Amino acid sequence: MYNPLLQDIKFLQGVGPSRASILEKELAIRTVGDLLYYYPYKYVDRSRIYRICEIDGNMPYIQLCGEILSFEAIGEGRGRRLTAHFSDGTGVVDLVWFQGIKYITQNYDCHKPYIIFGKPTVFNGRINVAHPEIDVLKNVNEVRTGSGHDSGIYHVSAYQQSLFAESENVSGRDVGGKDAAETQTLQVTSANSASLRPAYNTTERMKRSGLTSQALAKLTANMFVLFKNPLQETLPVYIVERHHLVSFDEAMRNIHYPTSSDALRKAQMRLKFEELFYVQLNILRYAHARMMKYKGIVFSRVGNIFNGFYNEHLPFPLTGAQKRVIKEIRRDMGSGRQMNRLLQGDVGSGKTLVALMCALIAVDNGCQACLMAPTEILAEQHVESIRRMLGDMPVRVELLTGNVKGKRRKEVLNELATGGIHILVGTHAVIEDNVCFSRLGLVVIDEQHRFGVAQRAKLWIKNEVPPHVLVMTATPIPRTLAMTLYGDLDVSVIDELPPGRKPIHTVHQFDSHRNSLYASIRRQISLGRQVYIVYPLIKESEKMDIKNLEDGYEQICAEFSNCKVSKVHGKMKPSEKDIEMQRFASGETQIMVATTVIEVGVNVPNASVMVIENAERFGLSQLHQLRGRVGRGAEQSYCILVTNYKISEDTRKRIQIMVDSNDGFEIAEHDLKLRGPGDLEGTQQSGMAFDLKIANLARDGQILQYARAAAQDVIDNDPDERHPENEILWRRLKELRKTNVNWGAIS
Repeated sequence: MYNPLLQDIKFLQGVGPSRASILEKELAIRTVGDLLYYYPYKYVDRSRIYRICEIDGNMPYIQLCGEILSFEAIGEGRGRRLTAHFSDGTGVVDLVWFQGIKYITQNYDCHKPYIIFGKPTVFNGRINVAHPEIDVLKNVNEVRTGSGHDSGIYHVSAYQQSLFAESENVSGRDVGGKDAAETQTLQVTSANSASLRPAYNTTERMKRSGLTSQALAKLTANMFVLFKNPLQETLPVYIVERHHLVSFDEAMRNIHYPTSSDALRKAQMRLKFEELFYVQLNILRYAHARMMKYKGIVFSRVGNIFNGFYNEHLPFPLTGAQKRVIKEIRRDMGSGRQMNRLLQGDVGSGKTLVALMCALIAVDNGCQACLMAPTEILAEQHVESIRRMLGDMPVRVELLTGNVKGKRRKEVLNELATGGIHILVGTHAVIEDNVCFSRLGLVVIDEQHRFGVAQRAKLWIKNEVPPHVLVMTATPIPRTLAMTLYGDLDVSVIDELPPGRKPIHTVHQFDSHRNSLYASIRRQISLGRQVYIVYPLIKESEKMDIKNLEDGYEQICAEFSNCKVSKVHGKMKPSEKDIEMQRFASGETQIMVATTVIEVGVNVPNASVMVIENAERFGLSQLHQLRGRVGRGAEQSYCILVTNYKISEDTRKRIQIMVDSNDGFEIAEHDLKLRGPGDLEGTQQSGMAFDLKIANLARDGQILQYARAAAQDVIDNDPDERHPENEILWRRLKELRKTNVNWGAIS
C-alpha cells in the first residue's frame, strides 16, 4: 500500500536530487515524513497591512500594500544592488536586493499592485526593506485621493496568495478623505487564516542554494497536496479522547498552516503531548521490563553495624530529609527488586553520610558495597571521611585508584575477592575486569553525570544477582528534566542542609573595584581563612577579552606576596594537580588559583571565599557548583561574582538570581528556563541524549506530567503489550526507536 510519508524527498515537487542532497545533509530530511516533522519555529502574523506613514525602523516585520514606482540599479559585479521605490500613497520606502536581481527585474513590474513583507530598517535617513517577500495582489479596489500613481491609496478587498494559492479577504472600509485613509490600518481576515505564515529554520548553505524559509513553506505546501486522505492516527482513540486532543491529521495541518491562533494552540498541545508521551512510554516500559527481569538481593535486616554507627558514631544528627531518604532506600533494598535510585542533594547536604549508612546495611546483610567517584582526590577524601566517621568499628574500607599499584594493589584485589574488604572506594579503576568482589550488594556512584552508561553497567555485572544501585548528584536537576533524563529511576531528594551551616553570602562586584575586592580577601586571610579564585580560561585568548589563569596567577602572587598560592588547571598532569590540591587542603597554601577543575573534588572546610572572575561566562548551575566549594565549615563564607560593567540584561538577571538565592533547585529551574535543557551542565553526558522537536522541558512541564501519567496508565493496564486498542501505540513506539531520534535510556 502506497504511503506518501515514505516517499523519497527528491520526488516531491520543487525538490529534485540537488536540493534533496542538501536537505539530507543539513536537516537529515530524507523522506516526505521527515519534512512533515520539520516544524516551523515561529509564525509571522500576516493579518495586518500597515500604511507607510505608520512604520519606522524599530518595528519587527511589516506588511505593506502598494506599487513599485521605479527601479534603480547601482554598482557592478558583487557590489551591485537593486533598489525599488515602493509607495502606497502615504509615503515611500526602498526595497533593496543584493542577490537575485535578474529574477526581480524579470518578474515584477512598476505600477502593479503588490503585497510586500519584510523587516524595516533605516539607512541614510530612508526606510529600507531588504529582500522582502512579494506577493501579487489581485482584485484590487483603488481609492485615489489625488492624481497619478504617487498619490493612490490602496484598499484591498481580496487577493490570491501566490504562495498558497488560497483566497484571502481584506476588510477595509473606505472612510473617505486623505487624513482618514492615512490613519487607517487594514486588517486581513481569512476563512483559512493563512495570515499566520510559518517560518522554518534554515542554514547558510541552504540559503545559498535557494532553500530559504519561504522555499521550505512552498515544499510543505506541495507535501500536503500528496495527502489525499487524512493522515493516519498515531495514538489510540481512547487517549486522544481522554485528553481532549485534536486528531493527528488536524494537528499536522495546523502546525504548518494554522487556520487560527486557537487551531495552532491545539495543534501544538497535541504534538507536544504525543512527543513527551512516547519518550515517557519508552522510559517506563524499559523500567518495568527491568523490574520484572532483575530481582534484587533482599537486605532483610538492619543489624549491629548500622545500629552501632547510628547510636555511637554519627557525626551529627540526621536532618529530616536524610532520615526520609534512608527510609526510601531501605524500603527498596528490602523489596526483592533491584534498587535503581537517583539521590539528589545540594552541595553540602550530607549525601556521603547517607551513602555510608546504606553501605552499612549491605554489610549487615553479608554484602560488600562500592563507591565510585569521578576523581582520585574525591575518592581519597571519601575514604578519609568514611574512616573518620567509622572510627574503630569492624568495617574495612579500602581505596582503589590508578595510584594504587604493585604489591598494595594486589593485596586490595585479593582481599576484595575473598570478602575481607567491606567497602571499596575508587575511581574508574574499580570497573576493570580484574576487579572481582566476593558478594557485591550495593553500588554507589557519586557525581553520576561524569560516568557513561557503559561504565556504570560494568559494575552491575560483577555479581551474579545485580547489585542495588544508588547514583548521586550534587547538580540539582529540575523535576521536568529529571522525569525525562532519569525517568526510569526512583528519585530521592535531600532538601535540607545539616544544622550549623550558614548560607553563603553572594555579592556581585565589577572588576573596576579590584582594590576593595583584594581588601576583602586580605581580611579573610588575616582571620586564618583560605580563598579560591576561579578563571574561565587558562591562557590569554585573541578572540575573547576575558581574564585568564596564567596572568591572574602572576597578579595574585604579586598582590599577595606574603601568601602561598596554589595553581590548578585541566592541562596539568593528574599527579601535579593532586599535589597542589593537597597543599591547599592541608592549609599549606592560602589561595587556590584555578579553573573549573575544582568544581568537583575539593573539600576544604577552612575555605571561606570563592571569587569567580568573568562570572558572566558561566551558567547558573556551574556558578552554583563553584560556590559550593565554600560554606563547608561553621564560619560565614562569601562568593564574589566579578564581571565587567558592560553586561547584557540576561547576564544581569543570572547574576541577580545567584545573589538572591542559595537554593540549588530554584537556581536549576531558572537555568532551565534561561538556557534550555540541552545546555545544562551534565545533561549532555547523562546517557540519554534526546531530540525533542516541539516540546520544551522548560515551558511544558505540565504537559510532561500529563504525558507521563498517561504512559504509566498504559504500562499498568497493558504490561504485556497485548491489548488490541494499544496495537497502534506499540507499533508507533517501535517505529520511533528506528528513527534518528535518540531514545537511549538510563539503566
